[in-house]
Amino acid sequence: MCFFTQQTKTAKAVENRFKAFIQYPEMFESSQRINGFSFPKTPVITNQNTELIQHFQWGLIPNWAQDTTIQKYTLNAKIETLHQKPSFKNLQNNRCLVIADGFFEWQWLDEKGKKKQAYLITLPNCELFAFAGIWSEWLHKNTGEIIYSYSIITTEANEFMAKIHNSKKRMPIILNKENEIDWLNQAPIANFKSISLKLVAQTL
Repeated sequence: MCFFTQQTKTAKAVENRFKAFIQYPEMFESSQRINGFSFPKTPVITNQNTELIQHFQWGLIPNWAQDTTIQKYTLNAKIETLHQKPSFKNLQNNRCLVIADGFFEWQWLDEKGKKKQAYLITLPNCELFAFAGIWSEWLHKNTGEIIYSYSIITTEANEFMAKIHNSKKRMPIILNKENEIDWLNQAPIANFKSISLKLVAQTL
């Protein structure tokens, strides 16, 4: 799964990498540890405007939700069941790129996971990348505020990640530069199940 990430680059570096501009620069900040369970707003690019970097809340809120409590269950969405889960099935074409340069995972060192080894996973040279994501628009019935939120899509761990995330053997879908636009253009979901990018793991 993917509940902790990092995005340590400058606003200019992010804009240059994704050929887009940040909508509200005052919202942008770098962070060496982003905790999904705090439901932060992080930079994304949606299929509605590929030239704009916006800040959406991590933890998808489907438009039918009564409140925000569902977010703790929607930080991730499994690609295999995306078309089945009520929270996600109507949002498969609401695609986004979730901008980051790393994520954290824990390797179990015993059968029950009482002892764990933390890893930071990045691309070589800690390059910027995008997780595959889906997004939603939700109206807060009490305040009238519109909240834009997202979930990171996960898949079965590849050989490299299965050794690290050896409990559930899952990993986030990391897009390469070539298929980022395919994801946003709503290419078939099944095209993105496997991860071929070279990843680097650093023990913490």
